[in-house]
Amino acid sequence: MNMSGSGSSSESVREFILLGFSCSREIQVVLFMFFSTVYLLTLVGNGAIISAVVWDQHLYTPMYILLGNFAFLEIWYVNSTVPNMLINFLSETKAISFTGCFLQLYFFFSMGSTECFFLSAMAFDRYFAICHPLHYATIMTGQRCFNLAISCWVCGFLWYLVPVILISRLPFCDPNAIDHFVCDSGPLLTLSCAPAPVSKLISYTLSSLIILLSFFFIVLSYVLVLSTAVLRLPSASSRHKAFSTCGSHLSVVLLFYGTIMVMHVSPGSSHSTLMPKIMTLFYAMVTPLFNPLIYSLRNKEMKNALWKVLEKFKISLKVFGSRPSRSVE
Repeated sequence: MNMSGSGSSSESVREFILLGFSCSREIQVVLFMFFSTVYLLTLVGNGAIISAVVWDQHLYTPMYILLGNFAFLEIWYVNSTVPNMLINFLSETKAISFTGCFLQLYFFFSMGSTECFFLSAMAFDRYFAICHPLHYATIMTGQRCFNLAISCWVCGFLWYLVPVILISRLPFCDPNAIDHFVCDSGPLLTLSCAPAPVSKLISYTLSSLIILLSFFFIVLSYVLVLSTAVLRLPSASSRHKAFSTCGSHLSVVLLFYGTIMVMHVSPGSSHSTLMPKIMTLFYAMVTPLFNPLIYSLRNKEMKNALWKVLEKFKISLKVFGSRPSRSVE
């Protein structure tokens, strides 16, 4: 991050201390082992979703292409914070450089913004599939699906760029301890030596806008889907199929937005207590862990695709294991 023009006060802080969870060394080791397991399961689960979408041609549809992108996003979402958090559990200093802190802030918020865009795009896809089934194939073409996915990535990474630049140019001085396990905008604004009402307003406004607008768009999409399913679909089986295709997505939406709204929309939320850490931990680690389970357990096509991936994996292991060893003469 460019620090020019930020004054001599900012030069005195070249690193921040992420305090994380205040507990004994023994509990820190236990937390390291627990979150390492959660992290690996998250990578495996989302990696399995990506493999299923890539290897099974039956899943070459807009819904599953968006889901594959979403799983790829979840992998990088946890990678933006969790590896550094795991290192800090075993670290004595718990230090992160000035540049590293703001890079983490940028990628963490960019991934979160991209997730909001993808959840909206997936709701958009389900709306057209259920409310306009005759036109769905012509509307959601492969090219349009590709353009939609690219737009989600680009908009997500541009959305929070300005606040990160503004906060990085603020003057920081001792103490440089952040009472969190990630570099979040709230604690960083608190550590600034000078008041920053403009940076705070822009940061809060953009965070609230992306969350509220995307959530209301998703809610509107499902209100239209519900009215179509109840009033227009002729049979109970067709209504059940419509609801089942939306159930997984709705579960993920409620899981993600339920916690993120408490953190970034409520103006009275505190950044110096244990609750913000727990809430951040929930949508930064727990949600990416549960998403593959939700999509695979509630979707027969995804179940079948995952079984095929598992069978291919078993076959490749058998082929690898059956290679004859060279005899030593």
